[in-house]
Amino acid sequence: MSITRRTTAKGEVRYDARLRDPSGRVYGRTFRTKREAEHFVAAQRSDRARGLWFDVRAAETPFAEVALDWLHGDPGKRPGTVARDGSVVRTHLLPALGSRPIGRISPKDVQRLVTDWSARYRPATVRRHYACLRAIFGHAVATDIIGRSPCRAIKLPVIEHQDRLLPDPEQLAAVAEALGPSLVPMVYVGAVLGLRWGECAGLRVRHVDFFRSTVTVAEQITRGRGGTTVNGPPKTRAGRRTLAVPEQLVTMLADHLVNRGLTVDDANSRLFVSRDGRDLEYTNFRERNWVPACTTAGVPGLRFHDLRRLAATTLVAEGVDVKTTQTRLGHASPQMTLGLYAQATNSGDRSAATKVGHRLMGSIARDGRAMDAEGNSDDGQAQRPDQEELGGANKNRTCDLSIISSSQAYDLADIGRYATF
Repeated sequence: MSITRRTTAKGEVRYDARLRDPSGRVYGRTFRTKREAEHFVAAQRSDRARGLWFDVRAAETPFAEVALDWLHGDPGKRPGTVARDGSVVRTHLLPALGSRPIGRISPKDVQRLVTDWSARYRPATVRRHYACLRAIFGHAVATDIIGRSPCRAIKLPVIEHQDRLLPDPEQLAAVAEALGPSLVPMVYVGAVLGLRWGECAGLRVRHVDFFRSTVTVAEQITRGRGGTTVNGPPKTRAGRRTLAVPEQLVTMLADHLVNRGLTVDDANSRLFVSRDGRDLEYTNFRERNWVPACTTAGVPGLRFHDLRRLAATTLVAEGVDVKTTQTRLGHASPQMTLGLYAQATNSGDRSAATKVGHRLMGSIARDGRAMDAEGNSDDGQAQRPDQEELGGANKNRTCDLSIISSSQAYDLADIGRYATF
């Protein structure tokens, strides 16, 4: 390591700092003052001692080169993931950042890009684009191309949670009927077992154990680049699971095999196929089968994935413990099960209100006074019917809404007209 002084052709003084990287190659930078050169050398030595050193020349690598290396550098990345991420990189990242040196991209540049996306796309889409961008910079840090990622304190659009339509049993049956006999069981496999579309499409005869009443999720169909169909195992250990199946669904699946002319000896045959006997392809299934069936059944906008939400919500509503629910859905964490899939139901909300009210306010009369075991108020007198109807002895407490006839059909929003506080 050395600092040398030199004079340029214009008579200006410059100081060249020269160092060697861990591989022995010489690198350096030029400064206007000796102090700046000394600070640079000291910082390089400190970073190397703390294991934070990286080649400053690597930071001049174009963003596009690093992005492509990240996209194709992971042999464990699934084809569908590569296709999805590749589309984001080519369409949204390279046009904006492709030619720029990756080390010169600042948090301000990232925030400006996110803000531009937010004006054109939904929050969920923006976050998906940003996830790819952050992963690329994370790859650059991990490979010592840059020392710090610019994806810091970036303000992202908020995703407003919206409950999806959850069909009731009658609507579910209507959708199944509209799909036709060959796909009826697929609807109930999605709704009762909570399988993803790709897991349903990937089921083979051997995955159904009719003696033990179980279904094993060991294969799924996904989309690769250009919409190609890709077969493979679930991408996580939690996704590979064996589920108990209710008797009604076992019978339905057995009848399905009989109708297709299959037996347990046809172990490798798909359980569900297209009209021409081929593997199901998502886009064709959605456009030719699912969307028309939902429209016919009176539930337009229902997605196949909503059946999985229905399964999660039903499991929680029926009191199934969180761990079992998580396992049946193939989630890696209970947070995903409860936070993203299970939805609160109106009946569950009303039941919760009743239980909490009974526990904490069971000894309080409707007029707000404590009641004893005989139904007497705290002044020792039983509540008279005329006081109860008029809202208490002083006629200034909340009235008993039970006296309002159901034939009047008051909306809950109108309660305030009849209750005074």
